[in-house]
Amino acid sequence: IVLTAVTHDGRALEYASLELKSDREIVLAAVTQYGHALEYARQGLKNDREIVLFAVKRDGYALQYLSVELKNDRDIVLAAVTQYGH
Repeated sequence: IVLTAVTHDGRALEYASLELKSDREIVLAAVTQYGHALEYARQGLKNDREIVLFAVKRDGYALQYLSVELKNDRDIVLAAVTQYGH
């Protein structure tokens, strides 16, 4: 049910259990639909390069929720800035 919910509206991740916020498949579906859903993912997934790339490509402002390590990743920052349109 949660996977279906986040696929239609990534913001639904905010209301998922902590266990589901740690589920890679659910978080990936959420950020693919709504980049800011990365805010609600468990910390470990904020360091998952694939998830983070989907999030910043969907919404460059999701950059603020990344792990420190990935905030220094040139490709990820470039993807975010490209999404901004600058």
